[in-house]
Amino acid sequence: MFLGEYSHTIDSKGRLTIPAKFRAELALGMVVTRGLDRCLLVYPLPEWDKLARRINGLPITQRDARTFTRLIYSGAIHCELDRQGRILLPQYLREYAGIDNESVVIGLYARLEIWNPIRWEEVRKKVEEEGDTIAEQLADLGI
Repeated sequence: MFLGEYSHTIDSKGRLTIPAKFRAELALGMVVTRGLDRCLLVYPLPEWDKLARRINGLPITQRDARTFTRLIYSGAIHCELDRQGRILLPQYLREYAGIDNESVVIGLYARLEIWNPIRWEEVRKKVEEEGDTIAEQLADLGI
C-alpha cells in the first residue's frame, strides 16, 4: 500500500530514489507511464497487469479509448530498482511531466504518482480551494 507525499531529487542521469517504505512492494519491478494530469504513474507489476487487462478490453472502435490506450502504452517502460533504490526515468517521461531535478512522489494506495513540485502544489491548492464541491461530488458517488 502506497501512502504519503515525499520530495526527492532527480540526479544528473535521470534517476529517482524511490522512498524506502515503498521499495519492498516494487522489488519485482514496476511500470512507469504518462498520467492524464501531466504526472507520471508508477504501477507495481501486479497492479499494471490489472490495468492492462482493463485497457485491452476497451473497444478499438471508440476514438477516446484508442487515444487513452496510445497515451498509456506508448509512454510505458518497465523499471527495476537498482541497489540504491533508484529507477531511471527516461528523458521523454521527464519532459512530459516537466520534471527536472526535483520531484514529488505521492502514494495513491495501489500506485504512485511522480510530479513536478510546482504542478503538484497547484493541484493540491486547487483541491483545498474546491473542497466543498469535491465533497459533494464524492457524496454522489457514495463516498
